[in-house]
Amino acid sequence: MKPAQSTLRRLRRLSLVLVLLAGFAMIVWWVLRPTEVTTVTPERGEAAEIVYATGEVEPHDWAQLAPLANGRIEYLCQCEGEWVEAGTVLARLDDREAQARLEELTTRAEQTTDDLARMERLANQRAVSRQELDQARSDASRARALASAQNTLLDHHVLRAPIAGKVLRQDAEVGEIAGPDQVLFWVGEPSRLEVVAEVNEEDIPEVESGQKVLIHADAFPEQTLNAEVMRVTPKGDPVARTYRVYLALPQDTPLRIGMSVEANIITRVVENAQLLPIEAFQQDAVFVVDDGKAQQRQLEVGIRGTERVEVLEPLEEGTEVIVPWPTDLSDGAKVTTSAGDDA
Repeated sequence: MKPAQSTLRRLRRLSLVLVLLAGFAMIVWWVLRPTEVTTVTPERGEAAEIVYATGEVEPHDWAQLAPLANGRIEYLCQCEGEWVEAGTVLARLDDREAQARLEELTTRAEQTTDDLARMERLANQRAVSRQELDQARSDASRARALASAQNTLLDHHVLRAPIAGKVLRQDAEVGEIAGPDQVLFWVGEPSRLEVVAEVNEEDIPEVESGQKVLIHADAFPEQTLNAEVMRVTPKGDPVARTYRVYLALPQDTPLRIGMSVEANIITRVVENAQLLPIEAFQQDAVFVVDDGKAQQRQLEVGIRGTERVEVLEPLEEGTEVIVPWPTDLSDGAKVTTSAGDDA
């Protein structure tokens, strides 16, 4: 073998070894390199414990009107959005059949009354028995009762406003068949609104009158609206396992009747609490950075909100806490940090 070829071969082997060493060094560096993490430091602020509920906006004073009889609608006031006084006729059903029945029963009542008067005259002359007189009295009383009941049923064909207020909504049209299972009108006072909310039974012990409430509605996505707990119904729904809570709205609320809302009832507030983002936690544990290493630390926490968590045993000011919780980081691993948003 020529010397030049031997030297070339040795250089190739040396180059291969150097490439392998460089690759190995890169692997070692990659494995042992510090992991880059984002950290925040604890901040001070207000921690609020809340009870979540959903509800619907309703007038404080209002009524639903459905006919007490079945029949074809022959008159509707067409007064949706207008103010009506108590007793105003809002609708009338076809009452011809009921009217005919009333006339029949009235005639029968008059006849039995005349019969009773005749029987009383005969009784005074001892021409009829006591039993016959009692039967005449019973027939007359029953006929008058039937006529009176039919007169009441006739009145059921007329819908009158039970309270003074605005006609909030009107359903159905003239000519349609209506009955007791169909609400035709909603009448109420729209200037005094409230939210009727449902609260889970496990949360209701924390709710009481006077508590502040934050309201969110899809109709006003950029606004947080205010309300206040007015009262809690004493009896819950054992099927849904909820309690009804009434939330008073301010006079200037932009909410409208019938809107669905989400309510956060503030049951407790802690001032100047130390707070961390909820994303930093796995249960009650966080990772802090100490001397370039990630150290897992178990914390005692208090109020756990939707965004932040109260730390009861405060961390030292300036402590770097990794956020979000690093799922692939082991305790004691080397890290490099970059500052995230404040807690």
